[in-house]
Amino acid sequence: MEQVQELEKKYSDVFEIDSNLDRLLRRIELLSYVNPLNIEKEKHRFFASKYNVEPEFKYPKVKFKPFKLQRLFFAQRLERIQDDTIRKMYMDVINFYSNMIQCIETIGKGKHFYYNSLSVYGTPTEKDVQNARFILHFEDEPVSSDMEKIYSPKEASAYFEEFAKQYDFPLNIRFSTHIAAEAMVSNIEQALLIKKNIKFSKNQLLTLSNHEIGIHLVTTFNGLLQPLKIFSNGLPNNVETQEGLAVFSEYMGGALTLKRLKELAYRVLAADSLIKGYSFADTFDLIHGHYKLNRDEAFGITLRAHRGGGFTKDRLYLSGLRKIYKRYQREENLDILLSGKVALEDEDTIKYLHTLGLAKPITHKTLSFTQKLNTNRTLDFILNNLR
Repeated sequence: MEQVQELEKKYSDVFEIDSNLDRLLRRIELLSYVNPLNIEKEKHRFFASKYNVEPEFKYPKVKFKPFKLQRLFFAQRLERIQDDTIRKMYMDVINFYSNMIQCIETIGKGKHFYYNSLSVYGTPTEKDVQNARFILHFEDEPVSSDMEKIYSPKEASAYFEEFAKQYDFPLNIRFSTHIAAEAMVSNIEQALLIKKNIKFSKNQLLTLSNHEIGIHLVTTFNGLLQPLKIFSNGLPNNVETQEGLAVFSEYMGGALTLKRLKELAYRVLAADSLIKGYSFADTFDLIHGHYKLNRDEAFGITLRAHRGGGFTKDRLYLSGLRKIYKRYQREENLDILLSGKVALEDEDTIKYLHTLGLAKPITHKTLSFTQKLNTNRTLDFILNNLR
């Protein structure tokens, strides 16, 4: 405690700005706004129209005034921070979240949202698209009983609670109908949200446990234990690294399957279809009609890409996995990437903050990283050959 007080005294301007930004950032969790409220209704309508009618999604009301919030971001007196590295870090934070506010402000406004989404998440590169097609060339694996969807949300909750006992942090579970994923972590609520009204397979439960609890909650709680709150709120462009770590945790925990890897490949192609001007029905036709993925899964992937007006976040899972896997192959430590919601590009800055006492070693480690339970040779071959 004494140490923290000394730090706050020595770097009072840094802590003041960090604290100000913390109050502002709590209000802008993009995922809580970009998931439609009427998914099931529009899915039914789309299927009934033989995949021709464009869905009309409705979105939650924004609970803050975007222009006012942006003004408060840019009112931060960064010139008070003497240290060039720290000042630049917070300048990048402000610019990044300013773009994020514009994203939230334009949800449901078609191309306006899409262009703002591009500024935050980018679009798949040609290399990403080639990697996705390479994965989709492989024959599907035989379906095992682990893939049967037989577990209710309540049973999933019990599974997650049991899994989380390995970790030394609380597991707060909530059920929701308004999420596009089967389960997801809300960083602001420090909660695991489980989708209602669906069934889970045994493999899915292991996958989600390694992904959501083993990485997203680990980085949430590690971030909260750092001296600076920006670690838990998130440094710019952290999604690729965080999702890469999360899928890598699935791999190391023995949960990753070729089917799951193909799902990430479809997401890249769906995100790529946006820049080509595809409508919802066009993207669905690519995934369901051309690649023959079943219609429910094809709808889910298309929805994730088209929600808001065109959302490219999903392109980052595969490229993130490739980067983390390559790092693992080079036997480089991953601990620093678990410090909070941080990106690979932040590594030097975090090491520098360590020297000042403004960052600390992690408390919670990802258990799958030491388990090394993957035994699937096909996955190894694919991951070794991604470009």
